[in-house]
Amino acid sequence: MKKILIIENETRTRNLFLNSLKTDGYNVIGAENGVVGVQLAKEHLPDLVICDIQMPELDGYGVLKALRQEPLTAVIPFIFLTAKVSKAELRQGMELGANDYLTKPCKVEELLRAIAIQLEKQTVLKQWYSTESQTVKESEPVQGAIVPDPQSIFPDNFPQLNPVFQFIEENYNKQINLSDVAEAVGYSTAYLTNLVKRQTNKTVYNWIVERQMVEARMLLLKTDEPVNQIAAKVGYPDAGHFIRRFRQIYSISPKQWRNTHRTQL
Repeated sequence: MKKILIIENETRTRNLFLNSLKTDGYNVIGAENGVVGVQLAKEHLPDLVICDIQMPELDGYGVLKALRQEPLTAVIPFIFLTAKVSKAELRQGMELGANDYLTKPCKVEELLRAIAIQLEKQTVLKQWYSTESQTVKESEPVQGAIVPDPQSIFPDNFPQLNPVFQFIEENYNKQINLSDVAEAVGYSTAYLTNLVKRQTNKTVYNWIVERQMVEARMLLLKTDEPVNQIAAKVGYPDAGHFIRRFRQIYSISPKQWRNTHRTQL
């Protein structure tokens, strides 16, 4: 059963939607305001969130921003529910990472259709990523044994993300983070987080680390440079941090990886 969180301060509307979705086979959770909604989202990790915009304590924009800043909730499909919306308000919501808007009063059928569309998109994305991951796994029987062409690690079928990947490629050897990338491409951190995660099922941080590790493996394999120099070249002034990160990913230290794969070659 798909889990749906409804954040709506109007009791009658909230109960109407909760009962309708429950009847339609969904596992539903209700929140009477934005603060409670954010807490429940983090606790239950719903498959989709429906949220009113005008609410006391924390409005819908605040809820969306809070959820998009958390890795575990950043990619949850989010539908705004509002009595009216201007073009500027619509743009604001989309920049924060909203997936859809519904105008109140709306029919239950409209709500169910909007939910179905977003859940279907999420399912397709997960299936695509699962297929891609399996393809990669089959092509690399020994984890980390093959060092791919650095340029090939970034997908080329997401034109909107090209500036993101280009910035990472040009700056991976520095201590860059999500904020640096977001500022470079002109997006808010919340919107960029949602955009990249939704399209690639990876975070911006994942892509930065992946590019750094490709370069690190190449240097380990093709040079005799000490690990601390390699760490510095791929954006880790602290060699200890680099070694811990490398071991976390490949379950082996950089030095052991170098010795093992040079022997294999």
